[in-house]
Amino acid sequence: MDRLWIIRIIATIVLLSIFLIAARRAKVVPGRFQAGVEYILDFVRVQVGEEILGKDNAKRFVPMLTTIFVTILAFNLTGIIPGLNLAATSRIGVPLLLALWVFVTYWAVGIRKHGLGGYLKANLFPPGVPWPIYFILTPIELLQILIIRPGSLMVRLVANMVAGHIMLVLCFAATQFFLIDSAGSGLMVFGALTLPAGIFMTLFELLVAFLQAYIFALLAAVYINMSLEEEH
Repeated sequence: MDRLWIIRIIATIVLLSIFLIAARRAKVVPGRFQAGVEYILDFVRVQVGEEILGKDNAKRFVPMLTTIFVTILAFNLTGIIPGLNLAATSRIGVPLLLALWVFVTYWAVGIRKHGLGGYLKANLFPPGVPWPIYFILTPIELLQILIIRPGSLMVRLVANMVAGHIMLVLCFAATQFFLIDSAGSGLMVFGALTLPAGIFMTLFELLVAFLQAYIFALLAAVYINMSLEEEH
């Protein structure tokens, strides 16, 4: 089995175990573990769902947005966990699947609310634009709802996690070379630079892991909200 799939399976098992334990041990007065899990859930519900979609619409999509956020976060964090050392989102498969989920959802909710003709009209022919401009604007808008929106979600996530992985590899590979392979030589002094750089990049990747999960969920909510709006 591909190593990346093993990492994804491990991350999924750990993620499901965390929420299962939190659900089974839930108390009226939460402990630290339960409070941490609830904080994540409330963060997605309030800062992503209700902030973008409003309280009424958010109720329908919070489960989806939460699933997207915690999945990406868990899969991103595998890139800085010793023994795994590879983000499960650093290949196109998972980001593509999540982007397609968002794509199908914002098309479905838009068509359900406006009808296919109304949805396409609202997106492809925004009001207040001189009609000759539609010859330029409409193909761009069609490209946006078909390719650019899901593509931007997918490519941004993959590119950031791959770049972070490369930086970590370079920093720690250089550290191993300078401190171990070149032990006793004058090159060891450079290890004093590459090791702190590797630690800094690890902490930075922790921040990036959270930000990418947040941005993906946030844009998913934005795209869904755009499909629900009467005019664009």
